[in-house]
Amino acid sequence: MRVQVDVSAILIVAILILSLASGRLPAVLPGRSTVAYLAAAMAAAILFLASVLAHEVTHAVLARRNGIQVESIRLWLLGGVAQLKGNPRSPGADLRIAAVGPLTSLLLGLIYGALAVGLSLAGGGGLPVAVLGYLAGVNVVLAIFNLIPAAPLDGGRVLRAVLWMIWRDQQRAAFAAGRAGRIFGYVLVGLGFFQVAYGSGFSGLWLVLIGLFVVNAAAAEEQHARLGSLLRGIVVGHVMTPNPVVADPEQTVDEFIRRIAFAHPFSGYPLTDPTGRLIGLVTTNRVRAVPVDRRATAKLREIACRPDEVPTARPDEPLADLLPRMAGCADGRTIVTDENDAVVGIVSPSDVSRTMQLASLTRPHTPARGAGRWPARPGT
Repeated sequence: MRVQVDVSAILIVAILILSLASGRLPAVLPGRSTVAYLAAAMAAAILFLASVLAHEVTHAVLARRNGIQVESIRLWLLGGVAQLKGNPRSPGADLRIAAVGPLTSLLLGLIYGALAVGLSLAGGGGLPVAVLGYLAGVNVVLAIFNLIPAAPLDGGRVLRAVLWMIWRDQQRAAFAAGRAGRIFGYVLVGLGFFQVAYGSGFSGLWLVLIGLFVVNAAAAEEQHARLGSLLRGIVVGHVMTPNPVVADPEQTVDEFIRRIAFAHPFSGYPLTDPTGRLIGLVTTNRVRAVPVDRRATAKLREIACRPDEVPTARPDEPLADLLPRMAGCADGRTIVTDENDAVVGIVSPSDVSRTMQLASLTRPHTPARGAGRWPARPGT
């Protein structure tokens, strides 16, 4: 499981250190040296980032225990996010995965608070107690904020799980949680502009930024719910091109163009090892980017997307769960593998586009049991 630290997360750490060292800590405990304030602020910022990471790690661990793969954990401007490959299969799993993050933050807040009280009772004090008290408060606030019942916050996931239990309809529940998120986001934006208008500029702008993020993320979840309803019952195996044409990773670009590209009407070709496992993906765009004078010597493995850059899926995975991953190096293509990780198919953007067009025309409300009638379509 990869942990990605965005540049914006480093910016937040820097802002946090500056605000603590020059504002909060001197106001609470005046008379210390600048070096002492900076050291305490750095410790608080690092432990805060570790707390956010712990929050997301517990989401990821519980997701894995419930059969969901985790691509990575990303720390960025507004906290962190565990990027999951797929959706929970039951409302109970959805509820557990959503609730464990805020519970972790609350537990960390209690631990930091207990340490602060214990250190104070033991005769300690000063900056260590101030730092522990700050971490206790910020983790409790993080837990409470995340429990607000609005997507994409954890509370929105909890709301989705509860509505899913009541309505027995995951897409309807997800759409309702997304709509609640949009309303909440607009409220935050309005409060932010109100603060700006009445002189609290920085905090108001920060609230506007958070509100806009919530609105956009909630709208994306609503759209995903609509797609899930439209594509209900359609799995990756129904739309993939089975047994795709594969290329030899040791083949030169020039040979590939003459022997494969001109002979087949496709734009993506998996590279596989002798066991059939994916070791890369070549697209016509990547081939086109190779200078003409290098095509006779450049090997396909040298220009291909790495396996970790290529989205993969199983044939029985819901197509709606795959859509958010179809981006990046692979030009929107996804490689389909079996239980032994051998390549068995490929899904292209045109496959998905055609499926969505047919679904919107012929079966907008067809239940899952009719999905088996959907044939696989050749990719381009």
